[in-house]
This record gives sequence, structure tokens and C-alpha cells, in this order.
Amino acid sequence: MFARIANWKEIMDTAHLSADRQMDPVSKWLIITRATVFSMTLTSGLIGAMLAIQSAPASVNYGYLALAIFGIVVAHAANNIINDYFDLETGIDTNDYVRAKYMPHPILSGMVTKAQLRAAIFFLNAIDLGILVFLVIARGWPIAVFALLGLFISVFYVAPPIFLKRRGLGEPGVFLVWGPLMIGGTYFAATGTLPGWVWIASLPYAILVTTVLMGKHIDKISADAPMGIHTLPVILGERNARILNSALMIAFYPIVLGAALIGWIGPWVGVVVLGLPRLWSVLKVYAADRPKEAPPGWVLWPLWYVSFAFIHTRRAGALLVVGLFLNIVLPIKLPWVAG
Repeated sequence: MFARIANWKEIMDTAHLSADRQMDPVSKWLIITRATVFSMTLTSGLIGAMLAIQSAPASVNYGYLALAIFGIVVAHAANNIINDYFDLETGIDTNDYVRAKYMPHPILSGMVTKAQLRAAIFFLNAIDLGILVFLVIARGWPIAVFALLGLFISVFYVAPPIFLKRRGLGEPGVFLVWGPLMIGGTYFAATGTLPGWVWIASLPYAILVTTVLMGKHIDKISADAPMGIHTLPVILGERNARILNSALMIAFYPIVLGAALIGWIGPWVGVVVLGLPRLWSVLKVYAADRPKEAPPGWVLWPLWYVSFAFIHTRRAGALLVVGLFLNIVLPIKLPWVAG
């Protein structure tokens, strides 16, 4: 059991399992579903939860809240394997394409067959369908709107005939899913209401998650452009995309602090400034060209910029959750905030 736990930790930290470790079923599916990035979805859910508990504690149903957070993590797992399945079916994913180089592709690596991956997609979506039906009965039709919009973006991010990723719409889609849909949907599942300010409060973290996808697409420009995959970085060019991603990472901080100064969220979220040293180190990476070859010990090559965007997002997102939690347990108000 200790060996298996060590396996799971390594996968969650690096998205890989060392060749000298024995693969177990849980490890295999952690790799297949790309569980290392689930922390972003969990953070979106926790932000929605903290906002709900702070602003409407008497209305929060903690069972519905937990179910909603579990549902969006399951949806993220389904989204990842849907992407792999359709990218393979449409001829994008091959042994020579970036996806198969930075970590094992579920099918190309031989971990599962197409039929097994289809079964996993069906199973995960069946779980979410059950959660959806329950929460619609409990909270009403808006839950279905959140879920179905998220499913639409998830499927048609890579699936024909819409191909959001190929049209420069993948990044806006991720922004909508990990911000307004996940955070707003979790808030609504918890309370049955959705004040307008929650939409605004969902934007800072939505920006951060978008920077991770932008970083990944910057790394894949040379592979995507010849295939006609017009991600936003392909459209903008690498230099402009790196500048834009740096600006988005910077924007997280004034938006969070501005929301606190206005009084939409409590002032403890100011702890996000502790993420500025990490931001500075990441910005220096984005200001420079990536190395010609992988540094020693680098396991995600040829990906580069995405790793630093993810590190920053994980740090800044965790600090935002801590700040929101402190707003609940140690509530204070700025003197100019009414009410």
C-alpha cells in the first residue's frame, strides 16, 4: 500500500510513473485521466463553496455542495479522455505529435483500447448524469444549463463539426468553464441562488486556468500550425501569445484586490500578494526563449511554458482559497464597505 501511495503521489506531482515502479490500476487511470491537473477544478469548486458559505451561510446545503464539487472533478476526468479519444479519431494525435511525447497517450501507449476508453467516457458521463438529475430535482433547471454548457464545450473542444480548439475558441471555452460555469454552478448548487457579483468573483481564477491552456498551446505552436489547428497562440504568434499570457497572469492580482476593495469579497483575499514572488519568476521564464533541449530531470518535454503557468496557477489559486476561508472564519470589513 505504501508503494502504491508513493506511485499516486509521483503521478500527481509529475504526470508520470518511473519505469522502475510497478503500475497499479489506480496509477494507470490517474495517468489516463491526467489527474495531475484536477487541482484546478477542485480549486474552482472550493472558490464557489467559500463564496457561498461566506455570503449565504444559512442557505448552504453541504451535501449538494459536495456533490457538485465531485461532479465537476468527474467531468474534468471525462473531458480529458474525450479530448484524447477525438484527437486520435480525427488524426491529430499520433506517435510523433506532442501529446504522445510529454506523457503516455491512453491508446497509443497501449494502456487501454479504444473500446475501453469509450467505456470510461460513458461511465464517467453516466455518473455526472446521475448527479445532474439529482441536483436538477433539488435545485431546479439552472443546474442543467451549467452542466450542459460545460459538456458542450468539453465535447466540441475537439469533436467535429465545431472544433473549438481549431478556431481559436478553446481558450475562451476554458475561461467560461473553469470560471462562471464551475464557480457559479457550485455556488448555485450550494445555495439555490446566484447573485450577480459571483460572476465577477469567478473571473480571476478563470483567467489563471486559461493561462495554463495558453501556455500549453504556446508550446505546441510548431506542431499545431502545420495541421491547421488555429489555437489562440497560433493566431497571435509565439511572442504576442507569451506577452498576452504574462498580462493575464498579472491581471489576476488587481482584479482580486479590486473586488476586495469594493466589498464583493472579504479583504483576507489580499493574501494572494504572497504569490507575487512566484509570478515574478514565471514572468522571467516567459520573457525568454525556451531552451533548445530538456533540462536535466525535466519530464514533460517538449512542453515548457505550460509548466510554469500551472505552477503559478496552483500557488495563486491556493492563496485565493486560503483568503476566502479566512474571510469565513475571521470576518472583517473594510471601513468604507457598507452593510
